[in-house]
Amino acid sequence: MNSNKTIKSLIAGLGLSLSLSTVAQTIALDKVVAIVDNDVVMASELQQQLALISKRLQAQNTELPPEGVLRDQVLEHLIRERLQLQMGQRAGVEISEQEISQAISRMAAGGGLSMEQFQQQLWSDGMSMAQFKERLRREMVINRVQKGSVNRRIHVSDQEIDNFLESQEGKFWVSPDYQLGHILISLSAGADEETVDDAKAKASDLYEQLSNGANFRELAIANSNGQMALQGGDLGWRKTSQLPSLLAEAVPSMSKGDVSEPIRSDAGFHILKLYDQRGGEETIVEQSKVRHILVKPSTILSDKEAFEKISHIREELQGGADFAELAKNHSEDIGSMLSGGDLGWSTPGQFVPEFEATMKATDIGQISEPFRSQFGWHILKVDERRQQDFTDTVIRNQAANIIGKRRFEEELPNWLQEIRDEAYVEIKLNKIAGN
Repeated sequence: MNSNKTIKSLIAGLGLSLSLSTVAQTIALDKVVAIVDNDVVMASELQQQLALISKRLQAQNTELPPEGVLRDQVLEHLIRERLQLQMGQRAGVEISEQEISQAISRMAAGGGLSMEQFQQQLWSDGMSMAQFKERLRREMVINRVQKGSVNRRIHVSDQEIDNFLESQEGKFWVSPDYQLGHILISLSAGADEETVDDAKAKASDLYEQLSNGANFRELAIANSNGQMALQGGDLGWRKTSQLPSLLAEAVPSMSKGDVSEPIRSDAGFHILKLYDQRGGEETIVEQSKVRHILVKPSTILSDKEAFEKISHIREELQGGADFAELAKNHSEDIGSMLSGGDLGWSTPGQFVPEFEATMKATDIGQISEPFRSQFGWHILKVDERRQQDFTDTVIRNQAANIIGKRRFEEELPNWLQEIRDEAYVEIKLNKIAGN
């Protein structure tokens, strides 16, 4: 793998500014080219972005638009970026160093690079790891702002989910994926009875060998007449709708590792092996019915004092005080305090990791030790646990996610235009270019 090409593609995907040769027209550096509410776009930043995009388009053998058109497009992109970053700052969106490091590790792994190779390539492209992290942080802030702002505008109704699941497309998306192997003992259309019997006997013999543990791929390479014979009969991941009807009928009744008996079709005799399956299984989830009390540090209550307060509340509970009553009097979780801290039945992944871990480690009827999350100090009590069938819920959630993602792509341009129209933007580029 060409690591130089890989890292450049990763950087290009983020829209990162590299120290590249300038475009034909030089824009004066360190001048303000646009005022965007309480922020500015500098000429040097615009110049870097123009150089990066121009070089990228040239590498793709794409004809560059007129210089003025490209410049205006890039400046508009930077303006919208500034608006979203300002929204993130006002909303208190923060990206931790751990999140950035994890994202970089995923990018490096996706490009087949070690972290050392990744960093070396950054340096060779004129960028430090600190610069890369800062740009990545900005992109992650923008992503969160977009999701938070646009998703609030999207509502997927139960009727829309029902309609999607009843459609051919819906049935395709929510149906299981099967990883299959295939052996075909082919027959011509006019095969006589003796030829058919010989093919059937051969298929039966192969099935017997496979049932006794023979290697499916080896037998496929040596005996199959299918198109994927030389790949060991590997069909990859398929949905039943992507298979001939006879084979599609056989697969759902198979379990992982099963080999089908020979299946007769006009093309001959087929043998299938199910290597793996994704989706379609019954989804049983352990739910916990939990209640909690939250104490938030503030300007008048230090983190240490908040810890001491929640610890004192726990001591009262250990002494026999009523959890619901103390939650009503002391909890700062507005959503649950009036119901005695009751959070109802939860599903895995519903709460922040610290809450999930403590809930899982706490026995029924017990009061947890105080623990810290991004919201403050908590104690919790697990009232009940149960095993619940969530198969239908999971399917409907998948459908809602598919519909929601499409709506997001449709609504994002509208939202971006709205925040652009509502912002104060003063373009100074023409004044600079005229000097």
